[in-house]
Amino acid sequence: MTLFLQTMPFLLDGLRITLLVSVSVVLLSLVIGIPLGLALVFGPLWARFPIRLYADFVRGVPILVLLYFVYYGLPAIKVNLPSLTAAIVALTAFKTAQIIEITRGAFQSIPVGQTEAAKTIGLGLFDRFVYVLAPQAVRRFLPPFVNSVVDTIKGSSLVSLLGIVDLMLSLQQVIGRTHVALPLYVMGALMYFAINFPLSVLSRRLEKRFI
Repeated sequence: MTLFLQTMPFLLDGLRITLLVSVSVVLLSLVIGIPLGLALVFGPLWARFPIRLYADFVRGVPILVLLYFVYYGLPAIKVNLPSLTAAIVALTAFKTAQIIEITRGAFQSIPVGQTEAAKTIGLGLFDRFVYVLAPQAVRRFLPPFVNSVVDTIKGSSLVSLLGIVDLMLSLQQVIGRTHVALPLYVMGALMYFAINFPLSVLSRRLEKRFI
């Protein structure tokens, strides 16, 4: 118990960095990914092709490679980013590709008949999008998006490889000083679980309600 009380403040500092990275990545990827996903579905061919290429390429590259490319590769072209910024940029690039695909899938899963029916009753393009397509797409978007948030939180542990003292690296540093591994890893696992379990439950409820 004494060990836990002594190490908890340090672990909470690491957890704060984990949450900072995760929230930043999720928000940035939404801001960038949703418009790109909409362009992939509704945009002209010249816009769809590079977006499709980006999404397929980035999703096919391991996240660790993206992290190392941004942090160690970009300095070759005189782009030097702090480790925390580099980690957020790399993870956002990967998560944006996922958001593009989730957005595309949400809209393209809507039956064509819905659009045709909206045209039949005289709705214009904007009204069809706002009143017919978007509400249905949001219902299809939410469950996989919540799952992707869980993946982001778990994947954020990779930032420790850049020397960022997140929850994972703080655990390793404490273990290195105390030489007590198992109880601390269990504590770390419980902290990750406390964040991800409610999100997993939310995802399942959304799936039951909307799918």
